[in-house]
Amino acid sequence: MNFSSEEQNLIPEDEIKYQFSRSSGKGGQNVNKVETKVEIRWNVNNSKFFSEEEKEKIRQTLAYKINQEGDLIIRSEEERSQLKNKRIALEKLHEMIEEALKIKEKRIPTKLLKSTKEKRLKEKKLISKKKKLRQKNSRIEEK
Repeated sequence: MNFSSEEQNLIPEDEIKYQFSRSSGKGGQNVNKVETKVEIRWNVNNSKFFSEEEKEKIRQTLAYKINQEGDLIIRSEEERSQLKNKRIALEKLHEMIEEALKIKEKRIPTKLLKSTKEKRLKEKKLISKKKKLRQKNSRIEEK
């Protein structure tokens, strides 16, 4: 949960809006009195920190988390402390954006060896023979 200096500067603090509310779950009377649940909203469209290409990549990758206004919404209510939940939510936000902006390497499909292909086909024939033997009035023509 420790932020490196690089992660903290990923999104300027003034672009993030916080909303606090009462959390559900464990905590006893603390749940009824203290607003520990944190909701972070960051508007992707209005961000001055990212280029248009980066914003588009974020919008495409995280479309399921972005509402119609362009807000990326992240909630955290795991801890009993508002500060801890705020850190967790910020960490999730930074991780999601880093993952969205990662350049994915193109997969190069591997080629099957001839021996592997032959082995697989032999196994299929054996299984087929076994199943034919289980049938009533089965006749197996051996090759």
